[in-house]
Amino acid sequence: MRRYWRVMTFYERFEQLVALILSAVIAVVIIVAVVELVEIVALILINEPLNPMRSDAFQLVFGMIMTLLIALEFKHSIVKVALRRESIIQVKTVILIALLALARKFVILDADTSPGKIAALAGALLALGIVYRLVREHDGGAGA
Repeated sequence: MRRYWRVMTFYERFEQLVALILSAVIAVVIIVAVVELVEIVALILINEPLNPMRSDAFQLVFGMIMTLLIALEFKHSIVKVALRRESIIQVKTVILIALLALARKFVILDADTSPGKIAALAGALLALGIVYRLVREHDGGAGA
């Protein structure tokens, strides 16, 4: 980034600074979330026997893990901007993050969730999946 700094426009420098600040903030959020996840898992293991039939503990833990994956993917996309590998956040990355968020929503759904809500979420997931595939095909099938 240093070698490009002199030839960057004012806006490109601004964009780089914002990307670096966002990356640092997200890194702090990720660290705090990992610490909280470890604490919750430790409390579950200490206070309650691990029972695979109790889905609420698994929903909590896997929901938190999915949230961390979403944050990591979001940070990764910002770091690519900061390292000048890409000039703006790519549509494909935004769709991927939305797919992860919807997958997380399915993981943490309660058993009494209405069929209409499940159908709406499934429709959104299907639509995003189709759009993601179309974008990948348009980009020549380049990686996620």
